[in-house]
Amino acid sequence: MIRLAVAVFASLTATCTLAAVKPCEELKAEIEAKIQAQGVASYTLEIVPNSEVQDPNMVVGTCNGGTQKIIYQKNDQ
Repeated sequence: MIRLAVAVFASLTATCTLAAVKPCEELKAEIEAKIQAQGVASYTLEIVPNSEVQDPNMVVGTCNGGTQKIIYQKNDQ
């Protein structure tokens, strides 16, 4: 019975950790690292409120509990 209680507690703790709200700056830094690893030289990442998103295809991340989006635009050279 104790093993079952420990297993339930562990799974609830893991679920709460996965559902944690990620700060926008932290997520933006992670996305930026992935873009740079792909060798993209000129791009723009911008954090905007949901209401300012005009093209959903530009959204590469959601942060601050779903209240803001990170949009990506590749700049032409």
